[in-house]
Amino acid sequence: MFAFTAVVRRFALGLCLILFVFVFPALVAAAPIAKVQRIVTPAGIEIWYVQEPNIPVISVSLGFRGGTALDPPGKSGLANFALGLLDEGAGDLDSLAFQKAIINRAIHLNSNASRDLVSVSLQTLTRNRDEAFELLGLALGDARFEAAPVERVRGQILSVLADEERNPRNIAARTWFGDVFQDHPYAQRANGTEIAVRAITPTDLREWARGRFARDNLIVGASGDVSPDEIARLIDIALAGLPAKAYPASVPEALFPSTGATQIIRMPLMQSMVIFGLPGLKRDDDDFYAAYVMNYILGGGGFTSRLYQEVREKRGLAYSVYSYLAPLQHAALYMGGVATRNDGVAQSLDIIRAEIARLAEKSVSAEELSVAKQYLTGAFPLRLDTGSKVAGILVQMQFESLGIDYLERRNGYMEAVTLDDIGRVARRLLDPARMRIVVVGDPEDLAADGS
Repeated sequence: MFAFTAVVRRFALGLCLILFVFVFPALVAAAPIAKVQRIVTPAGIEIWYVQEPNIPVISVSLGFRGGTALDPPGKSGLANFALGLLDEGAGDLDSLAFQKAIINRAIHLNSNASRDLVSVSLQTLTRNRDEAFELLGLALGDARFEAAPVERVRGQILSVLADEERNPRNIAARTWFGDVFQDHPYAQRANGTEIAVRAITPTDLREWARGRFARDNLIVGASGDVSPDEIARLIDIALAGLPAKAYPASVPEALFPSTGATQIIRMPLMQSMVIFGLPGLKRDDDDFYAAYVMNYILGGGGFTSRLYQEVREKRGLAYSVYSYLAPLQHAALYMGGVATRNDGVAQSLDIIRAEIARLAEKSVSAEELSVAKQYLTGAFPLRLDTGSKVAGILVQMQFESLGIDYLERRNGYMEAVTLDDIGRVARRLLDPARMRIVVVGDPEDLAADGS
């Protein structure tokens, strides 16, 4: 019975794979590529805009250069703390009044901070646009940071930190980044530490907002059913009153360790969480697209990837195993992970190392390259299927200096990747001896090593 069920499962999985890799991408690839317009508002703010006349919704994404890596010493978590208070009162509206104004008009206001970028997004029905952009402007330029909301959000963050102390994935990630980056700002925890969060004051929060939310630090992407002149007017309502210049700040370049190492954080768990990584490529590297396609074949392609096939499908060691490129502004990483039972950690890592070495030595087949290209080009329109996704990628395009015609050129970059390109970038990146590994759990037959 088990064997029959396994056969049925594999058949169903294979059928889904055929449909997803070959049929579905061909359908979505026919979707027209959005035309990006560059607009400069009367106040001088640049917007990259995609007009979508069929849906009465406006989506705006704002990027402010400088993320959690700029949290000051002893105040890690400051950026995310401040962002958590943007909808907790601004201008003449206290926390309750601001929340009611958003809810009653079906406005979505969200924010988050990565290591290099603070992101704020707004979605509103077109009919509520003036009120929505006025509220956005208040949140960015006149947040109140009053004592009661500050303490409430502080308590929420401390609760999240307590949960992170019990979460193997969080423990593995922060240990890995601490090992690789040491005293560099990239090693800081996005949500901070308990000591740091308790030390943050309302004055710190106000100064952070004043220092980061400025026009010279701003990137704007938008999509909606209004004219270019109208989106320019709305952006000026929200942003023209921001300070002209952000506080000066910089992050140094970070170097990846020259040797590999394995750290083990012993915890009494049924399975172990593993994070591994190598040096990667920055977004402007000439080999980036070859590396992107290579990664899909190695570990980024879900159940089609080599790592999935070898670790999960053939040996049943894990439910998921993956890899991905993580280009930062001041470093570049090639990371991956696997969660497996304790007696399978050593074997899983041996397989991962072997597959990395095999790809570096023998590259990939023509069929693997063809399948990867079909998926990566065919599925790209899914990243543009909502206004909020479009606005977000328009910010990413500006932040990474990809050019205003990137949406039109992107698939051509993927199609241009050759077998020789894959071989070259694999030899450049894939060195198992440099892998930095963190294991959280109670792995068997595995010892820590390195420094």
